Amino acid sequence: MHGSRSRWKVLLTAGALTLAFAGMAGVAQAAPATAKATAKPGATKSGPISVAYVEVNSNSMLNVGKYKLATGGANVFDIAVIFAANINYDGTNAYLYFNPQVQSVLDNAATQIRPLQAKGIKVELSILGNHQGAGFANFPSRSAAAAFAKQLSNAVAKYGLDGIDFDDEYADYGTNGTGQPNASSFVYLVQALRADMPNKLITMYDIGPAASSLSYNGTDVGPLFNYAWNPYYDSWSVPDVNLPKSHLSPAAIDVTSTPSSDAASLAQQTVNGGYGVFMTYNLGATDIHTYISSFTKVLYGSKAVYTG
Repeated sequence: MHGSRSRWKVLLTAGALTLAFAGMAGVAQAAPATAKATAKPGATKSGPISVAYVEVNSNSMLNVGKYKLATGGANVFDIAVIFAANINYDGTNAYLYFNPQVQSVLDNAATQIRPLQAKGIKVELSILGNHQGAGFANFPSRSAAAAFAKQLSNAVAKYGLDGIDFDDEYADYGTNGTGQPNASSFVYLVQALRADMPNKLITMYDIGPAASSLSYNGTDVGPLFNYAWNPYYDSWSVPDVNLPKSHLSPAAIDVTSTPSSDAASLAQQTVNGGYGVFMTYNLGATDIHTYISSFTKVLYGSKAVYTG
């Protein structure tokens, strides 16, 4: 059983705004040509991909692009996750909500997201419960799950994002008369989202009722994900998802609280075990290249440098 977690989140619920998605094209249609910068060829590295969650209520996404490997100059981080948008409830349906900080990042994608993508870093949007009863695991029907999936894929298309990350926490299932988790909901949601965006990332923070409901009526949606990671910082736990080792991160660190010795040890376990992902949380503006070097030396054979 996992120990207590150190992840704290500031969820701004005042003035919840329903996003207007009516008439927006799905991701099957290309985003406008100006919406997404073409990634420039850059230095490459060998080893697991590294993921960085950023609390945008207090930190800039641009911090993810400020770390390079001293040897070769490749990006330390391969995926940046905007933390976090919310699944809210209007009394009848679930809807996608952006607090002011998340909305600002998306509205300013040209300066907050495109620079990362131009470096070859993928940018995902994390979706999190918001204490209103709506969650990924209690959609009452396939059509309801598909409707929310369409909101997600429309947001990816509108803002030129690279994918969606699911984090089934803080839903408070049952609040506001909502249903309890059921076996079919998340399967329907993932199926619909993958159909809507076949070439984008879908990842999972392996926690909550949704993470325990990946199979229904003979269908296992595990293979529809690109990656899944352990949600408990400073620990090692292999996600129970039907994906190869190369797409799993059993290691999880909080760069503000996990000791560097533990980060190095978890990186070594990742390499020794043949796993292909290393997940980090809470990257901020402070130059922590010495700390980051504790795991990059193990994962990639190189120290990290801070480019400012």
